[in-house]
Amino acid sequence: MSQLAFDFDTSTEPPQSADAGGLTLEDMARRLEADPGYRVLRRLVPVLDFGPRPAGGDATAGVQHLLILDTETTGLSQASDRIIELAMLLVQVDPSTGHPFGPVETFEGFEDPGMPIPAAARQVTGISDDMVRGQRLDEAQVQALLARADLVVAHNAGFDRPFLEARFPAFAHTPWACSFADIDWKAQGAESARLGALAQRHGWFYDAHRALVDCHALLQVLARPGTDGATTGLGELIAVAQRPGFRLRATGSPFESKDLLKARGYRWDGEARVWSCILGSEAALAAELAWLGTEVYGGRRAAQVEVEVLDALTRYSQRPGQVEVRRLSDA
Repeated sequence: MSQLAFDFDTSTEPPQSADAGGLTLEDMARRLEADPGYRVLRRLVPVLDFGPRPAGGDATAGVQHLLILDTETTGLSQASDRIIELAMLLVQVDPSTGHPFGPVETFEGFEDPGMPIPAAARQVTGISDDMVRGQRLDEAQVQALLARADLVVAHNAGFDRPFLEARFPAFAHTPWACSFADIDWKAQGAESARLGALAQRHGWFYDAHRALVDCHALLQVLARPGTDGATTGLGELIAVAQRPGFRLRATGSPFESKDLLKARGYRWDGEARVWSCILGSEAALAAELAWLGTEVYGGRRAAQVEVEVLDALTRYSQRPGQVEVRRLSDA
């Protein structure tokens, strides 16, 4: 399939005639879209107001305020690297339908990390030392938006949350969800969970790796209904945040089971020296305990594993959840 990208802003008036036949760029794009041999990408245009609350939802469900955010940092280490840019969008969502409505409140700011920005970070983000020199994030604005948020959403919450909790401790007291890990994008028909790929799937391209445009791209992707049409990505994240998750540690698993565990999606924690996985429901946990008992521990009655309960206040943070020991014979 051919793929063409037209770089024009659809928030402005349609372009003037682009050829002798009087066709505008939009006319040509629509003609190409009508041919199954082409896919047209349009530059993503931020939505700053989603309009009135759509009819058909449950008015008694109230309103959820979601804070969509993204950070750019000097590197990948929460211990030694620092935030250099933060962007946030606060949007109202009807939890019964998952549809956003009303105006979108925005925040964007730079922060001087107190160190030269490494070349790798400059290359990825385009942010230079001159752009951040002397800058500081407006703490009052950040705290004001966060105080109104029912749920914080990031596309890699395991990365963003520790950075933000270190810089603004109040982020530890608000539930979080991860649009990368908490949505089964493969089941939605997506080939990749990368944000750029998800945006392209809906016909958009944008200049990635700057915090504000990444937030707008994520919001528009999550505002689209899923394949079942029952809710949007926003609605799915609201539901996920209300359910507990679990980190299952296969403590004392036989060495010869390592390939079996890795193939099933477990990850090796070198510090704790244990294989673990994340599960999103009680049913998934019960099924996994049964599988471990049969396939890994061979029915040993004394076998036991650790289960860490992760709610939306601890999930994706570096703070532990409540840990309990489960005997596999009781599973």
